[in-house]
Amino acid sequence: MKLLKSTKYYIYSLLGFLFYVLCTLTLDKISYRGQGIPKDKYVNLIYYFVGEGIACGALAWLLSIPILYFFERQIDFGNLRKKNVWAMVAVFFVMQVLYSLLIWPLLSLIYAQYIGEGLNIPFATKLTNIPFFATISLIWMFIITAIKLYHYINQVKINQIQLESSLRESQLNTLKGQINPHFMFNSLNNIRGLILEDATRARDMITRLSEMLRYSLTKNDVNTISIKEELQTVDNYIEISKIQFEERLKFTINVNPETLNISIPPMIIQMLVENAVKHGISNLKQGGEIILDVDKTSDQLFICVANSGTLTMGEGNTKLGLENIKQRLALLFGNRTHFTLSEKDTFVEAKITIPLA
Repeated sequence: MKLLKSTKYYIYSLLGFLFYVLCTLTLDKISYRGQGIPKDKYVNLIYYFVGEGIACGALAWLLSIPILYFFERQIDFGNLRKKNVWAMVAVFFVMQVLYSLLIWPLLSLIYAQYIGEGLNIPFATKLTNIPFFATISLIWMFIITAIKLYHYINQVKINQIQLESSLRESQLNTLKGQINPHFMFNSLNNIRGLILEDATRARDMITRLSEMLRYSLTKNDVNTISIKEELQTVDNYIEISKIQFEERLKFTINVNPETLNISIPPMIIQMLVENAVKHGISNLKQGGEIILDVDKTSDQLFICVANSGTLTMGEGNTKLGLENIKQRLALLFGNRTHFTLSEKDTFVEAKITIPLA
């Protein structure tokens, strides 16, 4: 933030300098130094006190501009160097000396205009006024530093948020990239054995696979899609998986119609179903059942995929799909989402809770 480029700064800072001097120096003199003075001279003295206040405030404001110019060019809170700080102190001191050299001749002119004679101030008295003049600049310097520091901290926070957002986007894209080869490899393997046995069905499965690939490619740049779209991919995956498992795979779906238009991360349900097939049904000689339940309350969405089997059957596998899901949910929803994998009776249940608000 460059204050020197802001018109508002010049207006507010000038008013601030004048207000401070008039409220301290001028009012103090009007209250106490006019006692015992004839009325006609007292009016002129008041004019002088006001003129003195305006002159002191205006000159202090004018000399603050070079200080601010140096401040904005040399002081960087992100890389603060001692030599720049000392140079800042030197510039501040030079401006105070210049202020003291200029203010007294200026006040003498104002005094002569209203009182009719020159202003004769002893040198010792001039020295005692230096702390007051310096205080004006110190207060201004404190305010400017506070403003600059406030904007610097805000900029650091903005940069951090942008960095975290960029990192999150990069992580999401990396995780999405893991999805494509994961289900493509399994699907192609399932279709390969069907080509010579049933060409018509194989063509249908290739069509379904192409729809899955199109879905994956077109949705790779988005973080959420509707449950209705996701279920179409799940249906394609189940049909392709039945090439291998045939009657050994039974799929049951229970979806609340009110949830169909709710948005979720892409491939979440599909990967839960794929995990249930790969680490559950495929390990059972007699096959098994996969049950998909999707329901909602006023503020939460519930997704549950249960498959026949036990958790011990999946020991030793990497469970890449489940880890992928956990990471994506954490990146998108933080600690407001929950993912659990548990065993209930003869089924393994993967449950996801996603906030709706």
